[in-house]
Amino acid sequence: MNIALVIDSQLPALLYGGTERVVWGLMRALKARGHKLWLLAPKGTACPFAEVIVRDEQLPIEAQVPKEVDLVHFHVPIARPYPQPHVITIHGNSLATVVSNNYIFVSKQHAARFGVDSYVWNGLNWDDYPTPSLTQPRSHYHFLGKAAWRLKNLKGAIDTVHAIPNGHLDVLGGHRLNLKMGFRFTLSPRVHFYGMVGNDKKAQVMQRSKGLVFPVRWHEPFGLAVIESLYYGAPVFATPYGSLPELVQSEVGFLSDNHHTLATHIQHAHYEPKLCHDYVTDLFSAERMATDYLAKYEQVLSGHNLCAQPPHASTLESALPWA
Repeated sequence: MNIALVIDSQLPALLYGGTERVVWGLMRALKARGHKLWLLAPKGTACPFAEVIVRDEQLPIEAQVPKEVDLVHFHVPIARPYPQPHVITIHGNSLATVVSNNYIFVSKQHAARFGVDSYVWNGLNWDDYPTPSLTQPRSHYHFLGKAAWRLKNLKGAIDTVHAIPNGHLDVLGGHRLNLKMGFRFTLSPRVHFYGMVGNDKKAQVMQRSKGLVFPVRWHEPFGLAVIESLYYGAPVFATPYGSLPELVQSEVGFLSDNHHTLATHIQHAHYEPKLCHDYVTDLFSAERMATDYLAKYEQVLSGHNLCAQPPHASTLESALPWA
């Protein structure tokens, strides 16, 4: 199959790069199965397993896609109908303009909030990640995400860990002084900030972590932080919003919207790092994701819509409960 993928950010990801890592893993898995790939992306993109076409924002996509392409896979929302076979993956919680019946969301609950049932769980190419050490001592907890964004609820993670005697929190994705969302300064010596980190530093922190504290206050579409943490043997302690009940089964974590409940559970629970690691390696691999996407591609190429009706438009919701 000849497939073109469209993304609005540069690849490969230099630091965290959530969606970028998903697309990278998908392309690698598709190439390994013999499919021919093109990647329409911003200037500066380089990819050894796809022919890169630098996107011209002044031209319609169909004018830039090679004629031999069978299907276009958008990883960005589009503002008008696309005339050739295509699918559109929505990675976030906003969809301002609905132009197709071929949308794909990234979890079952994500799709349901838009009124459809078309979804594919994200996956990652675990070969791109350092092999975890699952037997070393674990001391701190960690938070992984855009700490400046209030809906990611770093404050809730700090409150949870402060309720654990001698608990320490390593923050990946934020700084002690935050001016992006108003003045916020974290005084606590039990909270340690690492800023934006790449794979190697992230691996060092997470493989010595007792668990991801992830009390998000929005409907998380998927949660790459969850599966990355589990890969490094760290269980997940989070809120029960969005995809999280799908991803976090009882053997690998616990969900609550109350920081005292989370803290109490964390102090008395025991999770096996190897079980957490094994849980995600196949279920959330790029290979499994590619299999699921290929089934969607075949459905579209056979003339069938992915959604029985167009999804409804949606915008970002307000903060969900947290106590």
